[in-house]
Amino acid sequence: MEKHQSDSVVQKLILTVTVVLSLLPPSGGFAQEQNSQLKQPIKVELKRSGDGWQLLRAGKPHYIKGAGGPGSLKLLAECGGNSNRTWGADEEIRSQLDEAHRLGLSVAVGIWLEHPSTKFNYNDFGNVSAQVDNVIACVRRFKDHPAVLVWGLGNEMEVAAGDNPAIWSHIEHLARLVKAEDPNHPTMSVIAEMGGRKIEAIHKLCPSLDIIGINSYGGATSIAERYRKSGGSKPYIVTEFGPVGTWEIPKNSFGAIEEPTSTEKAKTYGDVLQKISSDKELCLGSYAFLWGNKQEGTATWFGLLLPDGTKLSPVDVLTEKWSGKPPANRCPAITSSTLIKTERSVKPGDKLQLAIAATDPDGDKLTVKWRLMAEAGSYVTGGFHQDAPPEFAGKFSTENQMETSVQMPDQPGIYRIYAEVQDGKGASAVANVPVQVKGNSTTVAANTNTKSVATPVNEKVKFPFVVYKESGMENPFVPSGYMGNAAALQLKPDCVESPFEGKTCLQVEYKEAADWGGVV
Repeated sequence: MEKHQSDSVVQKLILTVTVVLSLLPPSGGFAQEQNSQLKQPIKVELKRSGDGWQLLRAGKPHYIKGAGGPGSLKLLAECGGNSNRTWGADEEIRSQLDEAHRLGLSVAVGIWLEHPSTKFNYNDFGNVSAQVDNVIACVRRFKDHPAVLVWGLGNEMEVAAGDNPAIWSHIEHLARLVKAEDPNHPTMSVIAEMGGRKIEAIHKLCPSLDIIGINSYGGATSIAERYRKSGGSKPYIVTEFGPVGTWEIPKNSFGAIEEPTSTEKAKTYGDVLQKISSDKELCLGSYAFLWGNKQEGTATWFGLLLPDGTKLSPVDVLTEKWSGKPPANRCPAITSSTLIKTERSVKPGDKLQLAIAATDPDGDKLTVKWRLMAEAGSYVTGGFHQDAPPEFAGKFSTENQMETSVQMPDQPGIYRIYAEVQDGKGASAVANVPVQVKGNSTTVAANTNTKSVATPVNEKVKFPFVVYKESGMENPFVPSGYMGNAAALQLKPDCVESPFEGKTCLQVEYKEAADWGGVV
């Protein structure tokens, strides 16, 4: 899931944002006098035992009980976890590795590989050569750090072109180079589920790759069975698992998706983890997603923690599975989340009566934080950055109460009402419901591909509304999507030859004798 891009103004912006989301380290790290210890790698190796595989770290079995994301590593260790996963290996993760080692955690270090769905072309020598250089630089940067467990070569880069042998040949080449550069750590490449011929391609074209990483959500409980049916025999790690994906469920009558409560998600995490751990032969462990919080489809769909670090119910289940005992302070449990006396599709400005029912297993006093937000522009982000939609404050009649009322905005569209139940001791539960305000127009939500945030939907915009004003603005035209032989495309955003309107235009050139290319 976690993804970033390069090339072009927008793509570089996405790269920056994603690194912040997925790689920011927690505070702390080694003291200056301890830095010499960071040059002593811990050897990690795969050992075959009968029909199965085992991961050994410093000669001892290391079954992965992990989570991927930038949340508190201290909390991860306290919960019984033993490993963390990143999606990139820029210099910013050094302090994250330091902190992990101090806490006794290993780290699956991801090295980002570009996706064919962006401008990157796996059949282009320049593209591939530059990527090889970047991978080797990342390995050299961190190969001697004792927290490193495995090198993750790419994440879901095959999604748009899984049957392209050039991708798998590139992975094989990288695996051989990395193993020559660093004999102390295995190599892994992470794929999105197992559809098509991915498993076949890796086994036939990537013999030097040690481990397959599999990201799976709705189908996570059947990974072991499906992997073997696909011909899988290499050891694998479930590199992402969690609630059913936003792309895997149907929409309701007005086009919104219904999110499970954190209490319901906790059961899913438990069921998946139990099923994963039953594969003693090929599965080396797993990383729950997401150890942190992010806007993806909704504000709370995948996050195991809230933005302030407060844990949610799935963390309690992971804690018990990892450590063998429940946490000292448990999260509240939501028993009912509903709209009262009204339909989910209402008129502009209508007032809704809301109620949520929850209990606390420790008997703690509970309060509720209510929020009203516009719906996101897309439920399927492919893991790319998505801006948080506008929030509407001051719409609720009461705060911190199990029952309240909210006045809906005048602007038609889809909104989402969130309830966060807090125990005041660092544990919470969350639920939400989508609501439609009937009308002919749609909700103006935050743009899903840039950092700009739109005007809240209940605020009228003055006309004329200017999207781009020709006043010396540099490079106003930004490509948002490429197709075909994108490497052969040349964009000239400062064209002044016969613009349809205004003084400038965008000129696109394609000079290849064959094939085709396109740009949005």
